[in-house]
Amino acid sequence: MRGGQSLAEALESYLAEWSERTGIAVETWALPTTDVPSRVSEGVMAVMREALSNVELHSRARTVSIAVTAGRTGLRMTVSDNGQGFPATGAGRGIARMRAAFAEIGGSLSVNSVHGEGTTVTGVVPRHK
Repeated sequence: MRGGQSLAEALESYLAEWSERTGIAVETWALPTTDVPSRVSEGVMAVMREALSNVELHSRARTVSIAVTAGRTGLRMTVSDNGQGFPATGAGRGIARMRAAFAEIGGSLSVNSVHGEGTTVTGVVPRHK
């Protein structure tokens, strides 16, 4: 992260800038309270940027909810919007990029979209022993 920023600080500043620029409200439910390895932090930030870009470009959402937690079992990230959703066949390159970014840091990512109700992206990175 820039200048020794924690993942939580990097997320806070990015989410504030993004919300101001797009006019889409961000509800932050949780941010990590512990240090996260830099490789994992960079992967999370890359996926967060891609997920929010998708929200901005495609969802017509008014609100996006964010939760990123880190603990003994690893890291979990959720990005959920109240937009229009998309059919399962509508998954594009952005979702493939997000999955690849989480795979690179040893994690997995799922996308659940309900047409007319919104989309939730969930990523999990287990803690490596």
